[in-house]
Amino acid sequence: MQKSEVLTILEDHKNERGIANWNKASAKKTGLQSFGIGLTVLRKLAKKIGRDHDLALELWESQFYDAKVISILIDDPKLITKEQAENQVEELIGGHLEHVFSSCNATLAKTSFTVELADNWIESKDPVRRRCGFGLLYEISKWKKKTTPSNEYFLAHIKSIKSLFEKESVSMRMSMAGALMGMGKRNLELNKEALKVANLMGPIDFDKSGNCDPFDVSKHLMSDYLKGKFALQKT
Repeated sequence: MQKSEVLTILEDHKNERGIANWNKASAKKTGLQSFGIGLTVLRKLAKKIGRDHDLALELWESQFYDAKVISILIDDPKLITKEQAENQVEELIGGHLEHVFSSCNATLAKTSFTVELADNWIESKDPVRRRCGFGLLYEISKWKKKTTPSNEYFLAHIKSIKSLFEKESVSMRMSMAGALMGMGKRNLELNKEALKVANLMGPIDFDKSGNCDPFDVSKHLMSDYLKGKFALQKT
């Protein structure tokens, strides 16, 4: 598929209400245009388009936010390089683009250098890289493959979050909280340690409008599902 064809598909799926919201809240901030398409629909479109590294690189250069999201979703993790990741993270503009880039089943989290990249970015002085680093850490916490890091790896990150979160911005705390939640769902040992930090962190009031409840990691780590899961680990 060609870039022009993808843009035609996006044009066919444009959402006028979404466009109005974009123009009101994000157009000036990002400098990008938008077809107003929601992430759920963009994922469905990306699945139909399929993996295409070259097309992904072309779409990334688009001035349409939706095309950049498609770019991230269809890229080939086997062909993504560290240089590409470093260049693209420089161009992120926050919001869903940052989220899709680093978490939410991110393509970048399927590369061979995901752990290295996450660790490097978490230690970065750049807030965007740090948030993306924690996003990748959340993705790593869901792994069930042979290359998944040990408990000690995750425990070290939990300890680091404990020592840092009080001085961080709300957006950084949210990224940390997401990683903390993922790690705390892995097993009983990690759950206990993550829950201690989550209790110290408390609910994060991230929505100034008051439309969303504060994000409380503790509630997620004490769910009935996890209690049942970890009860089986004790037996």
